[in-house]
Amino acid sequence: MAARKGETGLHIASLPLLAARLAGGFRRPARSQDLEPAIRTALDEGGFAQLDEVRALPGMTRSVMWTLVKAWGADLSLSAIAAKNARIADLALIEKRVQAALPPGALTPRELRDAALGRLAHAPQVLASIQLEGVTYVAPVWRPLLDALADVVELRWRPAARGEWAWFRGKIIDETAPGPAPIELVSCANLQAEVVETLRWVRELLASGRARPEEIAIAAPATEPWDEHFLVLAGTAGLPIHFSHGVSALSTREGQACAALADTLLKGLSQDRIRRLLGHAIGQGAMVRDLRRNWADGLWPDAGLFEMDHWRRALDTAVARRSDGFDPRPILMPIIELLTGGVAVAEQAGEALLGCTARSLWTEALRKAPPTALEYSLQDLRVPDARDPGNSVVWCPANHLAGAPRPCVRLLGLTSRSWPRGEAEDLLLPNHILACRELDPDPITERDRRAFAIITARATGICILSRSRHDAQGKVLAPSPLIRGSAPAVAFRRERIPAHAFSNADRVAARRQDAAASPVIAGAATCWADWRSPSVTGHDGRVRSGHPVVRQSISEVQSATSLRLMLRDPLAFVWRYALGWHARNQDDQPLSLDARAFGELVHELLKRTVDALEPQPGFGRSTRHEIEDALTASVTATRAQWPLERSTPPSLLWQHTLEAAATRALAALTFDPGLLPGTRSWTEVPFGQSGVETGADLPWDPNVPVQIPGTNIRICGSIDRLDLRSAPDAVQVSDYKTGVEPKNASEIVFRGGAELQRVIYACATRQLLPEITRVFARLIFLGEDKPNSYRLADVDAAITEITSCVASACTLLTDGSALPGPDAEESWNEFRLALPAAPATYFEVKRSALARAFGSFSRVWSRR
Repeated sequence: MAARKGETGLHIASLPLLAARLAGGFRRPARSQDLEPAIRTALDEGGFAQLDEVRALPGMTRSVMWTLVKAWGADLSLSAIAAKNARIADLALIEKRVQAALPPGALTPRELRDAALGRLAHAPQVLASIQLEGVTYVAPVWRPLLDALADVVELRWRPAARGEWAWFRGKIIDETAPGPAPIELVSCANLQAEVVETLRWVRELLASGRARPEEIAIAAPATEPWDEHFLVLAGTAGLPIHFSHGVSALSTREGQACAALADTLLKGLSQDRIRRLLGHAIGQGAMVRDLRRNWADGLWPDAGLFEMDHWRRALDTAVARRSDGFDPRPILMPIIELLTGGVAVAEQAGEALLGCTARSLWTEALRKAPPTALEYSLQDLRVPDARDPGNSVVWCPANHLAGAPRPCVRLLGLTSRSWPRGEAEDLLLPNHILACRELDPDPITERDRRAFAIITARATGICILSRSRHDAQGKVLAPSPLIRGSAPAVAFRRERIPAHAFSNADRVAARRQDAAASPVIAGAATCWADWRSPSVTGHDGRVRSGHPVVRQSISEVQSATSLRLMLRDPLAFVWRYALGWHARNQDDQPLSLDARAFGELVHELLKRTVDALEPQPGFGRSTRHEIEDALTASVTATRAQWPLERSTPPSLLWQHTLEAAATRALAALTFDPGLLPGTRSWTEVPFGQSGVETGADLPWDPNVPVQIPGTNIRICGSIDRLDLRSAPDAVQVSDYKTGVEPKNASEIVFRGGAELQRVIYACATRQLLPEITRVFARLIFLGEDKPNSYRLADVDAAITEITSCVASACTLLTDGSALPGPDAEESWNEFRLALPAAPATYFEVKRSALARAFGSFSRVWSRR
């Protein structure tokens, strides 16, 4: 207003700054940056009658500051009424300590007012005339100062609306304001719909020229429920909206850097957390200025790295694998060592790792609450909005708008819960200790009512009151008592077609012809319709016959895992091997290994143990004592190596998991009563692979291609265990299973494509050892009680059967029927996310059509 009038020599200040100017002597009002550490120091000293037990709680500093601010604003002397109650006496003691701990010149409101009153004679020279502009309420602590100033300077007040000013001895400027605009009521489905309708309204005003951005305001009593929606939707719409109360610090890059550091300090080391932290910190903090962006080259991406020793050994290995010669250890290891200190080193870590802006946010978060509460204090931080409010639509709390009304306003949250907000007792001085009106003479309910009256009275252009019909949980919300008796609200449905869309996405969603022209939306609509159709469509996995990508995926070397998908879930086979989709493990640090990882752990122990016993003294000739010693050494090596390559449970649970795996491994190693003399054993024997060193002591060359007989399908893998007589005249291959043993285990051949390893092992052995006349293949279930072995009755018949099934699967895929099979319906299906959201309903609709499409191939799933 002053800028538009071209006024010069005008000083704009709040009442505390007015008092500070008159008090002089570099005095200033105490800010939160001064009060919070002073309060924490006062609490740390202890010696309270009632507050000793709760003084160390994370929210205590904030609660004490709120109570003291209320008491100071109400001009309430806690020391004068300390004798009434022990709680008040505790707070009076805290107030005394805070006043003593404040920096020089920083004063509490009562002290600042009294200092100003002491220099009242200088007011004509220091202040000249005073006018209160846009002030809706004057706290009792400042009233004596204004009362005294009325005698020595010209004092005027231009109130925003009629209120309590009988105490004021200056001149009241009561200007006749233009009549307010008629109030319009609207209701929306929920909070997000309120924001959408508001942005449409803003777009309409700007597009039509009915209002300029600086004439438009959006307000609510408390902005938090709508802030995130406004931040996201207004950003996508490109509308000039200024957040007068600031934006969440976590929505900025610097705030995310603080969040990454807090996450690491609170939850401990992990590779994911360190990668995220350094991704924000490189080039910012003092300790990471010289660290390269590719510092993690050579580390196993799946390794958890939850301990300092894990990082040290993993980086040693990674440096040996790097080709650029860069060694990040001199920079990284001091950082890792610092972060192991947890929240106790929060201040030091912020100074070392964060840039200037992020460091200021970090310091403020530590000032507001103890380091253990960083997760919550960072969420409360806000940073100023960089957009200029003078040429922007403003989104603000209602009390901000009441001080600077605008002609075109839209008020949100006009429900019985939100506007006005209900009064709540003070956390430290509830009503039974000190009357609410005595501590807070201007309660929040009155402030909300006053703000509503001022805003609606000054809305001379447009005034729209908006409310949600339902909350986030779907509960029905009643309208605010402030709008009762008004005309019925216009109910906006979520699917309505607006006259003005606020963004391109909103326009496309509202206009069917535009949506139909979008290939993405048209494809999504067709997909939705196809999923509900009782026939097989392209969105169920039907592709064109002979698709080159599918043919390429079939021509690749297959494993037991890929063949299982090919036989039991052709659609997942295409997703995984034709399109390259992967399911990512979301567990940062699992409490236990899943079934697959536990099986891999047992196989790792078996391999290490047998390799240690071969060729001397030989696994078949080893005593139980030698096997146990070798297994113990294998457990020790695996305990050290696995955390460097994958995520493992916490230390104690990891030890328990290793013990359980060692028990299964020992049962497998001592299962055979004794091998025939001259028998040599191997574990994890590779076959059909490329690039494997042939110098290793193996029964064959692992680089020799292996094919399923009668097909062009090449296979590869590793045999869990192979026993070969030195004659040689017989070979035995074993497939270890750590899962639950099925009831009909003795009848299993390949269990409808679910148990392929044993037959694939036999097939590979037939081709790579053609001189062997007898091949035995067995399944060994390593149960918790004792292992059980089941030998394949007819190896040649099983190979013939799997040849037929794989050939049929290849024909099915080549013909374009990449459809979901029985494994797609299992809860453990790792590609479940790519299926429709309600898979049970989807498969019920498609079951008959899928059965017809699979035809005779479905018989594979019923084979033993």
